Amino acid sequence: MSLRIFKLFTILVPVLIIGGFEYIRHEFLLNYLTMEAGNFTITIITLLLSYLFASWMFQSIERSNEKVTIGEARRAVYEERERLARELHDDLAQTLFFLNVKLKQGDLEEAKAAVSEIDNSLRQAIFNLRTPPEEGANFQQRIHKFLENWQLVTGIELHEKLTVEENSFSSGEEVQLFGIIQEAFTNIRKHSMATQTSIILEAHPEAWRLHITDNGNGLHHRTSKGKTYGVELMQKRAAELGASFELNMKESGEFPTGTTLLVQADRRRS
Repeated sequence: MSLRIFKLFTILVPVLIIGGFEYIRHEFLLNYLTMEAGNFTITIITLLLSYLFASWMFQSIERSNEKVTIGEARRAVYEERERLARELHDDLAQTLFFLNVKLKQGDLEEAKAAVSEIDNSLRQAIFNLRTPPEEGANFQQRIHKFLENWQLVTGIELHEKLTVEENSFSSGEEVQLFGIIQEAFTNIRKHSMATQTSIILEAHPEAWRLHITDNGNGLHHRTSKGKTYGVELMQKRAAELGASFELNMKESGEFPTGTTLLVQADRRRS
């Protein structure tokens, strides 16, 4: 039901209740009801009918909002899956081209590495795309499931700490933040050569903080022709969340020892 109809009902219902009762009282009940009894009766009738109408109206609004929220969440999931499918297509096309070149050159070691990369990409894509989000699963559970699958595919040691309070994110914000996590861990799997990684997500309705680290080969080794893998996309998502974005390489002497990603927002300051 449209908002215009709700507004119309809100205006007309009290008028019809009070006006209708007053008409009936003056036309048919004037000899049976005193003024005091009539006023008391109309008060009770108005209270009862207004309560019933308000309960019905708010339930209808709640159902409408739920439908809108579900629709937005589904659309966001479909858009995310389309993006992942395009990304998978591009990665496979590049890797297959590379594989073809190495086979023609007789470089079997590089060809084996390319086949392994294709296998890992397909396994991760299957985990990401094969099933819809579990019914009844909250945001924290969905992240945990993704990380569990990621660790199973990669074999990389993962330390996980997730603390997400209820109502910390809207459905749209969940999609954006989940996209950042997916992109970060895809980057770690494909480019970092890491053996260990960790994720800490602490979220409350007032503020949230995402911290991801790995012990891989550093940010400089994750660039191709000056472009850093996935960074622009993560930055865009962070901006849409109204969050700060930091990506830094940790160093020990002259050697990189991993990368740290920090995304956080404090809604109390906005």
